[in-house]
Amino acid sequence: MINTQTSPFLTSFNGGFNSMLRWPQLDTLWNTLRQKDAAGWYVYAVGEAPPNRLTNPAEFNTFLTEIDILLRKEHNEDYCGIVYADSPDSPRMVKIYDPGNLGATCGFSESPPLPGWVISLDPPCDLPALVTPPANRRRWWEKIWRK
Repeated sequence: MINTQTSPFLTSFNGGFNSMLRWPQLDTLWNTLRQKDAAGWYVYAVGEAPPNRLTNPAEFNTFLTEIDILLRKEHNEDYCGIVYADSPDSPRMVKIYDPGNLGATCGFSESPPLPGWVISLDPPCDLPALVTPPANRRRWWEKIWRK
């Protein structure tokens, strides 16, 4: 059991992040993550149980491919702005906001929405879901891991 008071995951989660404002910035981030995939990543769908194992390179690549398709299809804008990395050149954590549940992801808020997905080098701890993920998101999540 991870102590959520001293969790490296929560420390990183509550730290500073940079937005991938433009789609080419997101492409660069995906490429950076793919190059680092040997390090092992946790891929966490907020609202599901936190993963207790790292993804293997094939699983990680599948997730990046599928989340990219979902974001471009459902966030039908000429900008991205819903993916944030703690360090775009050397990320340890990436927050991906669900285009179907954005709320106010930028600016200041006492209780900003949680991301839909988190990619992390640190083992995640349970983030309380403010909203139960819709059934279509749960099916999408389950589908990409059945491949």
